Amino acid sequence: MSGGLLVAGTTSDAGKSVVTAGICRWLVRQGVKVAPFKAQNMSLNSFVTREGAEIGRAQAMQAQACRIEPTAQMNPVLLKPGGERSSQVVLLGKPVGEMSARGYHGGRQQRLLGTVLDCLAELRGTYDAVICEGAGSPAEINLRRTDIVNMGIARGARLPVLVVGDIDRGGVFASFYGTVALLSPEDQELVAGFLVNKFRGDVSLLEPGLDMLHGLTGRRTYGVLPFRHGLGIDEEDGLRVSLRGTVRESNVSPPVGEDVLRIAVCAIPLMSNFTDVDALAAEPGVVVRFVDRPEELADADLVVIPGTRGTVRALEWLRGRGLADALVRRAAEGRPVLGICGGFQILGEHIEDDVESRLGPVDGLGLLPVRVRFAREKTLTRPAGEALGEPVEGYEIHHGVAEVTGGEAFLDGCRVGQTWGTHWHGSLESDGFRRAFLREVAAAAGRRFVPAPDTSFAALREEQLDRLGDLIEQHADTDALWRLIESGAHRGLPFIPPGAPA
Repeated sequence: MSGGLLVAGTTSDAGKSVVTAGICRWLVRQGVKVAPFKAQNMSLNSFVTREGAEIGRAQAMQAQACRIEPTAQMNPVLLKPGGERSSQVVLLGKPVGEMSARGYHGGRQQRLLGTVLDCLAELRGTYDAVICEGAGSPAEINLRRTDIVNMGIARGARLPVLVVGDIDRGGVFASFYGTVALLSPEDQELVAGFLVNKFRGDVSLLEPGLDMLHGLTGRRTYGVLPFRHGLGIDEEDGLRVSLRGTVRESNVSPPVGEDVLRIAVCAIPLMSNFTDVDALAAEPGVVVRFVDRPEELADADLVVIPGTRGTVRALEWLRGRGLADALVRRAAEGRPVLGICGGFQILGEHIEDDVESRLGPVDGLGLLPVRVRFAREKTLTRPAGEALGEPVEGYEIHHGVAEVTGGEAFLDGCRVGQTWGTHWHGSLESDGFRRAFLREVAAAAGRRFVPAPDTSFAALREEQLDRLGDLIEQHADTDALWRLIESGAHRGLPFIPPGAPA
């Protein structure tokens, strides 16, 4: 059995995903055959493997860090929220039904422990090391009985645990101490130590606190990673972004031409795979914003309606906020609009949904000659083709089956004037196609914008992954980290402060 490690966190967004990717990239550069693993992932950002399995995009990104193809075994359980209280359960890459949080944690989750341990064992039998990512916090004691992603998997596979804390939020020492204190003695034995993430300033000022933390817990700190901008790639929490109407702007490089290109992304409910616009934001001179008000579309050269786990709900939201009327006016004026997956379905004439919303027939925005019927079987494919004279690849994840009855062919969908629609996620990562599409948008918008001739999204992603590997190599005790991974399991003394649960 190979070496292994579980990267846990004091909170959600502590940096588990990027630290896991960084460790994977550091190891593969040392000649180690390594794979990522996350037993259970809750995310609306997903990916399709070559064998047609749906997994979290974070694990696909981590597989890229390992320079291997992603597989279903790397993320055996994926939960795709359909609202605040229910999710679609995807098991080994295929959907197996909708379930409430109470129903899932009430019994179904624990029954999956054997499946996830089998997947982890399969990976550990194939690779030199498997770096596992936890979810949320291992100290969610209300969920410990049914846990299969944090201490449940660590205990089942005898994995050492490294706890990551985001010091930029504040309170990292209390978070480290409290996380260990709330665990049972058996779980505490597997916690090897800590990793500080997103530190700003002089590390020497932090060292007395790290020494005190060691004295209080008996556990060392394996490194202090400095704060770096632009490393939050393939984020998981599309639900948080979309429901709060968060507006995010890209860091924009100077344009090649005379003008910048402004792109507005509608922050629809249950937004999925909003990572589709990352490739647009990577272009010099392209500004990408997430918006939730019709007036924010006024200066946009392109409006994107992204994918969603709730097409009909998103359509109602667009109408309720006045965005639907603004989109109809844009289309009538010949101003560019792009719908991707659920966004494509919204642009159509008619939606028949007895699967997702169960609301039956609903009128779409009527901007594209498309009729959509939701099928119970989910489409999971990796298509390739040509559009705008350029080769293009993508992936499809949807229940809606589109019948295109007119317009000009565009990938699997169509275009009418400057309104475009497709089910293909990831198509904008194809460099030649992206540049051709942006040239069309700039011409329609009357902008003197020129796409950079040499922007390679794949190369930029590789640079980001190398930066993550550099962080681990330069700021973590890699000798100690490798010994921990190689050992396969930590055997520490329990840490039981007064008042801790037995």
